Amino acid sequence: MSLALGTLLGVMLAGLLLRMPIGFSMLASGVAYLLMKGQDLGLVAEQVCNGLYNNYVLLAVPLFVFAANLMNAGTVSERIFDFCRILVGRMRGGLAQVDILVSVVFSGMSGSAIADAAGPGLVTIRQMLKKPEYTPGFAGAIVVASATLGPIIPPSIPMVIYALVSGASVGALFLGGVVPGLSMALLMMLVVHVIATRRNMPREDPIPLREWPAIFYRGALPLSMPLVLLGGIYSGAFTPTEAAAVAALHALVLAGVVYRALSWRALGGVILESTRSSAVITLILAGSFILNYAFTSEGVPQAMAQWVGGMQLTQLQFLLLVNVLFLALGCFLDVSVLLLVFVPMLLPAAKLLGVDLVHFGVLVVLNMMIGLIHPPFGMLLFVTKALTGIPIGDMMREGWPFLLMLLALLLAITVFPQIVLWLPHTMGYVTG
Repeated sequence: MSLALGTLLGVMLAGLLLRMPIGFSMLASGVAYLLMKGQDLGLVAEQVCNGLYNNYVLLAVPLFVFAANLMNAGTVSERIFDFCRILVGRMRGGLAQVDILVSVVFSGMSGSAIADAAGPGLVTIRQMLKKPEYTPGFAGAIVVASATLGPIIPPSIPMVIYALVSGASVGALFLGGVVPGLSMALLMMLVVHVIATRRNMPREDPIPLREWPAIFYRGALPLSMPLVLLGGIYSGAFTPTEAAAVAALHALVLAGVVYRALSWRALGGVILESTRSSAVITLILAGSFILNYAFTSEGVPQAMAQWVGGMQLTQLQFLLLVNVLFLALGCFLDVSVLLLVFVPMLLPAAKLLGVDLVHFGVLVVLNMMIGLIHPPFGMLLFVTKALTGIPIGDMMREGWPFLLMLLALLLAITVFPQIVLWLPHTMGYVTG
């Protein structure tokens, strides 16, 4: 390791320990690297500007963030909740089952785990806490677990970022997440059924048949968004990036015009929050471009590929090693950092071993979603605690069956790539 690279890592680690915003820490470490190398500091601006302005796909990120915030500010979450109650509310643990189904639907609109937990998840928790059968820990655990569906079922913000760094097709990645995402939902519903049966949780009161038409009518337009987005992408009507703009417009029209649930003041708040969230992501992106320049200059990705090649790992052994790495790092680092800093270092090794990039992308994103709910620093645990006040320890005690289920699914996807690749191949995407 060169002195310049060691300085970069030292400055970045110091920034993290001092709780500096991760984007600033990455930029500072990049500047320190250039100073140690005696290179022009103008390279920082060059790398950042080239990275941000030459990647059209990045426009999808703030647009999907804006769409999710619009839906959470309006009445979209409540309408989807009422619709899903008709479908699964009569099952054991009905409200928990409803939350999972709501997450499936909302995933087809937002692509964000945090937005899912903060929107539909909060609606469901409030309903569950009204009933003594649902402990606060269980209510928080099911919301945290189901929120991980957001970036797996298309559209997905992490998959858009992965496509940026890997060159994989966004459309193929979106399709690759469908079967794993639906499998996650079904397995979560099975876990809830087992827990609800053991605890003898009652079924929800039936919704009178005369109320069904009104509920279906209220939920029809929000439920149309996933169909519009995915139908438009795979029919060729618009690109995945343009789909993000369609999602934002769809959400704005629904919340502001059709339902009149969004005041001008609320819209201003949505714009402000979306700008803040997008700025955080963009700052991390900016830092990643200079870090990737440093790593490439030092030959880190190539050294990683040579190391993996020297170990003579099989594809399966490499992917299992990647799982362990990302499950550990996911407890401490932001998803964007993992995608933008660590994934580029592993891509040459993945390509050397012939790993399909779509399979690798879905696998990496699923790892990161597990990291969001994995103690001790799972981000979704902290978000849910901040919104509801439910202690993290209570959610962790109730959430271990869901964590084990997700780990089992991760292993299955690792061993059987066709779980991910079947649909992209069927739809005509060449991913190998």
